[in-house]
Amino acid sequence: MKTKKAILKFIPITFIALIFAGCQKYEDGPMFSIRTRTERVANTWEIDNYKINDTDWTSLVGGYSETFSKDGNYSYTWGILNGTGTWKFANSQSDIQLTGSSNQEDRTLVILKLEEEQFWYYYMQGSDKHEFHLTGK
Repeated sequence: MKTKKAILKFIPITFIALIFAGCQKYEDGPMFSIRTRTERVANTWEIDNYKINDTDWTSLVGGYSETFSKDGNYSYTWGILNGTGTWKFANSQSDIQLTGSSNQEDRTLVILKLEEEQFWYYYMQGSDKHEFHLTGK
């Protein structure tokens, strides 16, 4: 009888865990968030880590930042360089499509992690994988 009760208690917990595991949109999380994806993207982000093909190039991009606004505008700054464009979610909100308007190429960002204070993504440029780990201001 005790075994049967223990099993009955375990089933709902397992079911809830499976539901939340299926809710995770991005490879590195979050599993669940109260804030919408747009609210989480809309921020000014500073570079924390930058890799090309798994080789660390962070020291070369000090001072780099990107700003995504809720209304779909995008900009970046890096020293005296800057660019602008627009952004929107694509591929069932797994990607962000950037459309450049000034010193910004069109590209697709594949989201790895999108939390309130962390935004990780990569994009492909030819056969090179550019991976950014950004932190919120």
